[in-house]
Amino acid sequence: MSSVLHRPSVRIAAVTAAAALALAACASNSDDTGSGPTGTVTNSVSKQQSLASLVPAKIKSAGKLIVGVNVPYAPNEYVQNGKVVGFDVDLMNATAKVLGLTAVYRQADFDKIVPAVKAGTYDIGMSSFTDTKLREKTDDFVDYFSAGILWASPKGKTVDPNNACGLTVAVQSNTTEQQDQLPALSKACTKAGKKAIRILPFDSQDDATNAVVLGKADAMSADSPITAYAIKQTGGKLQQAGKITEAEPYGWPIAKGSSLVQAMQKALQSLIKDGTYAAICQKWGVQSGEIKTSTVNGATS
Repeated sequence: MSSVLHRPSVRIAAVTAAAALALAACASNSDDTGSGPTGTVTNSVSKQQSLASLVPAKIKSAGKLIVGVNVPYAPNEYVQNGKVVGFDVDLMNATAKVLGLTAVYRQADFDKIVPAVKAGTYDIGMSSFTDTKLREKTDDFVDYFSAGILWASPKGKTVDPNNACGLTVAVQSNTTEQQDQLPALSKACTKAGKKAIRILPFDSQDDATNAVVLGKADAMSADSPITAYAIKQTGGKLQQAGKITEAEPYGWPIAKGSSLVQAMQKALQSLIKDGTYAAICQKWGVQSGEIKTSTVNGATS
């Protein structure tokens, strides 16, 4: 299996540039308010004192979990009616609730979140980050999902990701799809004497998706839950192209050595055990990436 980083951990070149955090609006989501597709699924979640005792004293005293997030990346995290919502948000809210905390979301540039967690600006990061061996050198990761790469094409247009020479493929800028996957596929095309793949990058995933819907691109490539959600949201205008490849874990970055790592892992595992985790996955239609056990630093590459 090749080393896939997806959207989450690809902006590695900028990871060392931890200066000047571009913080935007601050939103506090104390609980799931039904902003998502099928309403509230976390009402039954309650504080577990034995797990709450693992939370670092400073965070426990504040009663808040400061979460660095980058949006939009639907269905995982995006803004709706002024609030950060999504699959990741529901899961973070529920996990924080088990620990007796309220998650407070602070929007930031994607590539600045991980170094900001290490610096203590945020308690935790949440932005569909892929857990990788490289990132584990600076932060610990609590893994909560499994995602791969998945393509979509216009309804009725057959596209094979492994035979896409000469096609135009839309992607979100600075993702592994743009920086690694598509260049490798394109290089194979030219090496075989065929036309290169035209990579069409956009600042947001929404724009990349719309490019395919509007006929400006032959296909799009993104993390599997993002592509699946895009297909669903476009009302039949897109279809899956090929199969999910190169699955890797999503994880929450936390400063190395913090007791918050153990607290979050155990709280998440309790949600997996009682069925809340599965209900959240079903709500957002991302069941294909469900995990049975939450691990710490479970990167495979």
